[in-house]
Amino acid sequence: MEILSEAILTNVINKRPAISHKGTFGRAVLIGGNQQYGGAIMMSAEACVKSGAGLVTVITQKDNHAPLHARLPEVMVVDWEDEKLIFQVLESATVILIGPGLGLDEHSLKLLKIVLSLQTKNQWLVIDGSGISLFAQEALSLTHPSHTVFTPHQMEWQRLSGIPIEQQNEQTNATFQQKLQANVIVKSHRTEIYTIKESYHCPLGNPAMATGGTGDTLAGMVTGFLAQFQNKSDAICAAVYLHSYIGDFLAEDNYVVLPTTISAALPHYMQYFSNKD
Repeated sequence: MEILSEAILTNVINKRPAISHKGTFGRAVLIGGNQQYGGAIMMSAEACVKSGAGLVTVITQKDNHAPLHARLPEVMVVDWEDEKLIFQVLESATVILIGPGLGLDEHSLKLLKIVLSLQTKNQWLVIDGSGISLFAQEALSLTHPSHTVFTPHQMEWQRLSGIPIEQQNEQTNATFQQKLQANVIVKSHRTEIYTIKESYHCPLGNPAMATGGTGDTLAGMVTGFLAQFQNKSDAICAAVYLHSYIGDFLAEDNYVVLPTTISAALPHYMQYFSNKD
């Protein structure tokens, strides 16, 4: 298992071309946020926007529209009951994220099934949170596994893989990931990444990051990185590493590192690493 270093950031985060526009940096569609957990998809959207995705659309429960627009006017919003518009938005997506705050009811399952059925071979799909639990519970199948990323914490990984937390290790995780044939980010004190070809260990992270929304923020960053950077495996690794890198820096002066604080720091650190040799 390769140990990630700062080099992954300088390899992936490049200077933006002078001749570019919002479409140059990808179209991300994020789905989640029921009436109770609207904050989850908002944190994912903030991380996605601030990590550089060119266009971000959020499909969420209508009660979340006003607070989302108030907090993040850069995103577009679609009512998750508007099936016709959902189909149109998904068709143009570069990358789709589903799961943060999605919930486990029938409508949430319907949205997940729609996404799985519509994903094209050119689109990347990130499945997080409730989306992972539903996928495991319903024994669903992937349309394009090599273009799919699961982002489970250890309990969600247990649901998906059937591996008890105490038995989760590099060998057992890699064995199931190879069967799944998808990319997997197993979030823990030291997050591990299993891509189609390689596995990686992130040596960063700290207990100040142990607060609700940290995983939603990571999922948004992974989505934003996939939307704009060409080497997808490296983009996944860079998002994980930068998330913990910023978290470690903030933890030097903060007892708790809020996920939204990590997102607020993203443009600064991405600019820093884009200029670093």
